Amino acid sequence: MNNKELLKRVEEDNIKFVSLQFTDVTGAVKSVDMPVNRLPEALEDGVWFDGSSVEGFARIQESDMMLRLDPSTYSVLPWTVEERRRARIFCDIYTPAGEPFKGDPRGALKRLLAKLTERGWTFNVGPEPEFFLFRRNGGEAIHPVPHDVGGYFDFSADDEAVRVRTELMDALSGMGLEIEVGHHEVALGQHEIDFRFADALRTADNVLTLKYTVKAIAAKHNLVASFMPKPIFGINGSGMHCHQSIFDSKGDNLFYDKKDEFHLSSLAYGFIAGQLKHARALAAIVAPTVNSYKRLVPGYEAPVYIGWAQINRSALIRIPRYTEGRDKAMRAELRFPDPSSNPYLAFSAMLAAALDGIDNKMTPPKALNNVNLYHLDAEERRKMGVGELPGSLAEALDELEKDSLLQEALGETIYEAFVRAKRAEWDEFRVHVTDWEVERYLEVA
Repeated sequence: MNNKELLKRVEEDNIKFVSLQFTDVTGAVKSVDMPVNRLPEALEDGVWFDGSSVEGFARIQESDMMLRLDPSTYSVLPWTVEERRRARIFCDIYTPAGEPFKGDPRGALKRLLAKLTERGWTFNVGPEPEFFLFRRNGGEAIHPVPHDVGGYFDFSADDEAVRVRTELMDALSGMGLEIEVGHHEVALGQHEIDFRFADALRTADNVLTLKYTVKAIAAKHNLVASFMPKPIFGINGSGMHCHQSIFDSKGDNLFYDKKDEFHLSSLAYGFIAGQLKHARALAAIVAPTVNSYKRLVPGYEAPVYIGWAQINRSALIRIPRYTEGRDKAMRAELRFPDPSSNPYLAFSAMLAAALDGIDNKMTPPKALNNVNLYHLDAEERRKMGVGELPGSLAEALDELEKDSLLQEALGETIYEAFVRAKRAEWDEFRVHVTDWEVERYLEVA
């Protein structure tokens, strides 16, 4: 909608305050709040803010940044009270010179998608973010206690978990997400709410919307919602499997080829090959925390080994089985991203890797159907040419520092800020003494 239409909607919705939102390089949502009477001016002139303290933004001597509002992202925040009703609008970041700021993650994705538009293509993503609902357990510290005792797809007629998840789905629908299903996941207290795929920019906006909406509504119920990849040892972690496809300007799915064994086009094979080629470096961006690599271990359905298959969930990329007449549903499911990632950067890197495969006409290795990669030893995997994801954030960052294509996709400003932040995270973890170490070594060392 245009500015005039937006102002009309704001009046009809009885909005009192507007949150202007953006993210830093790590994916943390930042917000500048203003009274609604300032919205007309903000739409015309933008809003200045100090970016010097935002991770990956300007240095002190060049701290002034401008927010440019994207009216199409307007949405009411349903948990706010009527007398102080708030709405949110996502923003793009500009420099004082009026140019897009190269450190803006949303801007980086928009620039890459603009190049794709020149080809007449649309990159669609359908993510599946998983999360936990925990009860607080003692003081200010949070000791994770699962909110319920359900298992994968378990049905309960009217327990508290169902009521909270239903409220979440209703709120997200009201914010513009096309909710498809919500269900209990494998682990105690673990849930998933899936929404319809869309172009990568809208989907990235939707991922952020889902995350902070889940957290806000959980807090209303005195619960803690966490998108941490592996919050509890010994049970399944939370991933964000991403179903991907490329459509042309006519709305046709360019992944589909009825003559192929797997109904995949040569473009789809190039897409898969590119992501497999860059998988080890891509890990730093789509699984970007120390904790991410506690999830990416054998035994909990999280992918570890680099390969693709049609039906094999131990593979890094899975091709869901084709159903007759559903050509538009052909897609490649990338299974190692997790919800701690910045979706703008994750989708940018995923697309850049895929385009490398498409443009250079790469072909992926043989499909790993009917092979459980977890049951193979290292020598068997080596003979099959199956690589392995990094085992730690530090190893993933080392791989990213060798991958010039992904660096270029992020841009120099974002890449340097991202690596700086993540190296600091690793160093902080590296020197921290954990409970496991104390229990293991205190009396025996």
